[in-house]
Amino acid sequence: MPSTSPVILILGSGPNIGRHVAQAFSAKGYKVALASRRLKEESTTDQVSISSDLSDPDAVIGVFAKVKASLGLPSVVIYNAGAATRGDAKTPLSLPLADFTRDLNINTVSAFVAAQQAVLGFDQLPDSASRTFIYTGNILNTTTMASLMDLGVGKSATAHIIESAATAYKDQGFKFYYGDERKADGSAAFSVNGEAHGELYVQLAEGKSQGPWQQTFVKGTGYKHFPAP
Repeated sequence: MPSTSPVILILGSGPNIGRHVAQAFSAKGYKVALASRRLKEESTTDQVSISSDLSDPDAVIGVFAKVKASLGLPSVVIYNAGAATRGDAKTPLSLPLADFTRDLNINTVSAFVAAQQAVLGFDQLPDSASRTFIYTGNILNTTTMASLMDLGVGKSATAHIIESAATAYKDQGFKFYYGDERKADGSAAFSVNGEAHGELYVQLAEGKSQGPWQQTFVKGTGYKHFPAP
């Protein structure tokens, strides 16, 4: 039966960012729904785990239906899934179409469906609810790495979705963010810190209005604006 506590849904709930984000929101009183391909289906009064292959965008709709039925409508949705097929930096267009399509589905198409489903739920939640959607990104929406072309395509496309949604839904009180951990000098943080993501994501969810959609941040510092290269 749906609870009266706020609910967070984390799509792509891995052992680093996903785990720390779940812990951070649980400490704030949220019921937690986790979804990923490797999860075993199980539930308690405080947490639901859903097995879902996010390379299939249609599966996202089923995840939201399960969360609504078991915990209630999520007021915070985190899209933390990601996929990359490393290619030859000298011949990036040699990447097999099947790999490119699968990764694009995970990085962008399923994220788009998740944002759609989130908005449908946000419309039914009171103004006091967080109504926040956060996509875990990286530097590749502003920097090109030919060997990670398909990941860069996905991050860039979804960054555009997030920026568009942040502008379009701001007056309704819905918030959309692209999280991007950096080093202090603004370079990419390839070894990301899950706890820092949890801290930032809680801050964004607790914010009363839309902040900068592109949330570049540094461990121990929080949000930090870096000029585009």
